[in-house]
Amino acid sequence: MRFKFVEENRAAVPTERLCRIMNVSSRGYRAFRSRPISQSQRKDMVLLAHIREQHRLSLGSYGRPRMTEELKELGFDVGHRRVGRLMRQNSISVIRTRKHKVTTDSNHKFNIAPNLLNRDFYANRPNQKWVVDISYIWTQEGWLYLAVVLDLYSRRVIGWAVSNRMKRDLAIRALDMAVALRKPPKGCIHHSDRGSQYCSHDYQKRLRQHGFKVSMSRKGNCYDNAVVEAFFKTIKAELIWRHPWRTRRAAELAIFPYR
Repeated sequence: MRFKFVEENRAAVPTERLCRIMNVSSRGYRAFRSRPISQSQRKDMVLLAHIREQHRLSLGSYGRPRMTEELKELGFDVGHRRVGRLMRQNSISVIRTRKHKVTTDSNHKFNIAPNLLNRDFYANRPNQKWVVDISYIWTQEGWLYLAVVLDLYSRRVIGWAVSNRMKRDLAIRALDMAVALRKPPKGCIHHSDRGSQYCSHDYQKRLRQHGFKVSMSRKGNCYDNAVVEAFFKTIKAELIWRHPWRTRRAAELAIFPYR
């Protein structure tokens, strides 16, 4: 580790001085530099090359978890910690410079349901567990709001709606699409945050009509709805943040085939 420190800092401080500071000999340091790199180091170099390439292709949008998944799809047997270490050591980080908009209004007097899902995002059949949420897209005309319904079995969008206003009818339209498409059996878990759109009387009435089991995240805990949160991060990184959207309609037309 001391030789490695000398190697990493020799461009800024004379090597002889670094060796004295680290209490190692110059001869020992020269021997260290002449050693062939280890098999582990070779593998890290190959992995780092692929990390740099994926970082370039994603326009700097992939963080450690998504980068790890991409590398696994390429055939690498690699874990989050190793990928995170290589990204950190080589200053490879996610670029996040976008407008922020709050979409969850939990300051209301509607009833709150218990957290039945409890972060169990596994489903062994379709229409067993649905998760929902609302996000936002900035356009030159203003905000465009996107509501989605995901089936945890396939992790695919089964209902969606967009609007220039974040009202409860936005969430209802996404739910109606999913119900019309899937016709879920009674007992399907419907999980959301505590936003007023999902807690409203009209929305809850629809859930009762279709026999859903209502589940809600704990207050201020995004991890309780992590799958749909991950979906929004992915669509923004892979589609939304790559273009300046002149109109809401242009963004909507781009979102439709992405689903």
